[in-house]
Amino acid sequence: MTTPFFHLRLHPAERVALLRSVVDRVRAQVARGPAVVVFDLDGTLMDNRPRVVAILHELAIAWATRHPAAADACARATADDIGYGFIANLRHLGVVDPTLHEEGLAFWKARFFQDPHVKHDVEILGARSYVKACYEAGAVVVYLTGRDLPNMALGSFASLRDLGFPIGVIGTELVVKPTFEMPDADFKRAVAPELRRLGTVVAAFDNEPANVNLFLDAHPESHGIFLDTQYAPDPCALDPRAQVIASFDLDT
Repeated sequence: MTTPFFHLRLHPAERVALLRSVVDRVRAQVARGPAVVVFDLDGTLMDNRPRVVAILHELAIAWATRHPAAADACARATADDIGYGFIANLRHLGVVDPTLHEEGLAFWKARFFQDPHVKHDVEILGARSYVKACYEAGAVVVYLTGRDLPNMALGSFASLRDLGFPIGVIGTELVVKPTFEMPDADFKRAVAPELRRLGTVVAAFDNEPANVNLFLDAHPESHGIFLDTQYAPDPCALDPRAQVIASFDLDT
């Protein structure tokens, strides 16, 4: 898949070397004091496209009688059909009626940002093993996400647990927004400097260029690593210090 950042992606051997160097830096830092590695969730550790597919399949059931053609299109959806933006996904599937777009978007919003549907997420390739490697090297693992406390904290905790990520043990933190309405970038900008309370930030992984940039500003000594998966339209330029990968795969 070609993306605006595709040309910046590290080659497999370079990706593996970078990921292993972060673990090595964790070990070296732990000899001097606490080391912190920060991971976003959606689009970074977790692929939420199956969550969207599950909602589309539910929408197909809801539309089966009133809009059978649109229902059939939604029922056929797979993760490979899913990009950024629910209306764009409907168009891609062949649902072109603007009225159905608005109805479908409301259906999606009522489910996507709620605990029950988080269970459909899957790990990005290699993510679980890599987070475990950082944790076992001694890192304080911080899951810093734009998901909110009232609606998604419990589902996120359960999803991390069920997918096998270290969570609920000493040395792990799940940090979520206090409210749904708070913009993700504002939340992360406020939290990023506070992470020094936990130790030295060795690396931060995120799938939004703006978030990678703000972490590098807050922790210039760290690795700022961009996951080239899915991100909001019209992304900002990536800080030249950032490094780009598309997975946590440690095979070359």
